Amino acid sequence: MINLKNRRPLSSRDTKWAAGCAAWLANKGVTPNAISQASMGTALVAGVAFAASGHVGSVYGVGAFLILGAFFCQLRLLCNLFDGMVAVEAGKSAPDGPLWNEFPDRVSDLLIFAGVGLGVGNLSLGLAAGAMSVLTAYTRELGTGTGLAPDFRGPMAKPQRMALVTGAAILAVFEPLFAAAGTVLTWALWIAAIGAALTAIRRSARIRTDLLKRG
Repeated sequence: MINLKNRRPLSSRDTKWAAGCAAWLANKGVTPNAISQASMGTALVAGVAFAASGHVGSVYGVGAFLILGAFFCQLRLLCNLFDGMVAVEAGKSAPDGPLWNEFPDRVSDLLIFAGVGLGVGNLSLGLAAGAMSVLTAYTRELGTGTGLAPDFRGPMAKPQRMALVTGAAILAVFEPLFAAAGTVLTWALWIAAIGAALTAIRRSARIRTDLLKRG
């Protein structure tokens, strides 16, 4: 069962289109766990697309792979939105739901950032960004594990990370006009890695402060 107190606040959850899509999925018999598992598939496609973008000779091919990667990053977020809505609003949660609600996100972060790293020829930087992303989730879960309210603050929480990668990928389509290949996405990896590290530090500081207040 999903603990509603641990649910990320999302304005998109209250929109009619999201409610309609979640209801359609539920009526078709799609389970929340299947949606969560599908999110890893979307992340894999995004990661492969980003990796391929750095190894094609055609400018049009590079642009196509970058747009494909950006699209599947957003599709990943939609999976993250709908799995919870089908589980909670449609009443289809499962006992193992908490596992599939969290585990695929960690895999997805690593797949996407590793793919970006391979695309720009810097796998280590991509893995570092992925590792820092996992650390942000760890600190959030650490806080809830001690009885504190979940901390979804950034500056580089999951929605911000995916917005950064998506925006950078779209900008990189036009990169031949103003910079060397891979420049934009390399900067995006640095921003994601540093921003996620700051996010983990910020959340950790909040945990320490709240625990000391609690005595």
